[in-house]
Amino acid sequence: MMALYWRRIKLKSIFLLFGACFVGYLLFMRNSSDSMSSTRRRDAPGPQDPETDEEFLTKPVYEKPPLDVNGLGELGRAVKLDLQGEDKKKEQESIDKHQINIYVSDKISLHRRLSERRNPLCKEVKYDYRSLPTTSVVIAFYNEAWSTLLRTVHSVLETSPDILLKEIILVDDYSDRAHLKAPLEAYISGWRKVRLIRANKREGLVRARLLGASISTGDVLTFLDCHCECHTGWLEPLLQRIKEEPSAVVCPVIDVIDWNTFQYLGNAGEPQIGGFDWRLVFTWHVVPPYEQQRRRSPIDVIRSPTMAGGLFAVKKDYFLYLGTYDTGMEVWGGENLEFSFRIWQCGGTLEVHPCSHVGHIFPKKAPYSRSKALSNSVRAAEVWMDDYKNLYYHRNPHARLVEENEAFGDVTARLQLRQKLGCKSFKWFLDTIYPDLSVPEDRPGMFGMLKNRGMTNYCFDYNPPNDILVSGERIILYSCHGMGQNQVPPARRLTQ
Repeated sequence: MMALYWRRIKLKSIFLLFGACFVGYLLFMRNSSDSMSSTRRRDAPGPQDPETDEEFLTKPVYEKPPLDVNGLGELGRAVKLDLQGEDKKKEQESIDKHQINIYVSDKISLHRRLSERRNPLCKEVKYDYRSLPTTSVVIAFYNEAWSTLLRTVHSVLETSPDILLKEIILVDDYSDRAHLKAPLEAYISGWRKVRLIRANKREGLVRARLLGASISTGDVLTFLDCHCECHTGWLEPLLQRIKEEPSAVVCPVIDVIDWNTFQYLGNAGEPQIGGFDWRLVFTWHVVPPYEQQRRRSPIDVIRSPTMAGGLFAVKKDYFLYLGTYDTGMEVWGGENLEFSFRIWQCGGTLEVHPCSHVGHIFPKKAPYSRSKALSNSVRAAEVWMDDYKNLYYHRNPHARLVEENEAFGDVTARLQLRQKLGCKSFKWFLDTIYPDLSVPEDRPGMFGMLKNRGMTNYCFDYNPPNDILVSGERIILYSCHGMGQNQVPPARRLTQ
């Protein structure tokens, strides 16, 4: 009897175990079916799928904290402090150290909002977010102040749709200031999509940016300076244009952030475009009538002969095709014009997108040496300007010395790149892309410095009042220095 009893117990246990397994199997299949159904909905979203909502697709990596309307500098307002004594001394020390008023910067939220600066038509544009390319944002820095660097990073994270921003790559170009060591690593350690790499020697802007580009994983490379603030909606227009035209290099509208008060000086009017003079100095210009006529809408892209260089987006594959940066260039200076010439002469387009706005702090003056800028410009002239390079050398005797002494490095590889890509002549560039630039005749005795006959040691000297002036110069008398540059009148006949 006992044996029969235990046999029945055993059978019941087997049936119960089988039943439990069967119920578990049904639940598993149901959950799997739901999961597969959910996956299919993501792949082919229906009208009720929340992932098709604009709110989801435009959601940034991080949300900004609530707006403090009374916060210093909020909405791009100027900060003017009435300082005395020790505080005034600290403010001046921060300016002397960084050529930016970091004392004021440190008082402003790292998450501050900016007032609307875009053309109203920009907000009406709809984007197919899932079809846009992703981007890696590369920010190189050297001894940058804490608040300006981190405000840049926060602004990218808080204005860039999560679905489009692959990563931010911070490249430390061998900084030696303590706040950029362990404190920076600790501050960003918990952030999504932010990577920090460090150069093992001073590389300069060009090679530091290439370090970041070399490890990037996004479809598009977006380069920003380390003291910027991105406006809402800045990224989508750049990526949309590159999706439409993969050989386009696209710049945002660069709005000025005042180095002293941090006032955001952007406007919704017509952006300016880049040019240069025969000293190979970058200049800003109004959009010429022929370019205005070519555009069908005020928010169409604007073709620009050159770019300022600090802020632009380019398809990574196209950047590699064009030969990236000229790695023979040191620190910074001249690389923007060299890359601009190369883009146009080798079949690409250089554009400004009116719907993309990024604020940029133009320091009071360069915070560190630009001693290599001259040799960089000579490299650009030797590779891209053909015989027109002599117009540059006539206006810069020091550049001529660099060229004669071959102190600009080997450009053989860059000349081979030009030949390999089948790039056009500099004359084509002037005739087709920059017809507004007057080409001087430079006949003997008809160019050079203008001396005052009554004060023989003084020459005409012209300098723009500031770095962001669109046009016009102030003519003064100044001791003749023999270096050409601003003592050689602009490209027009001296008989005029």
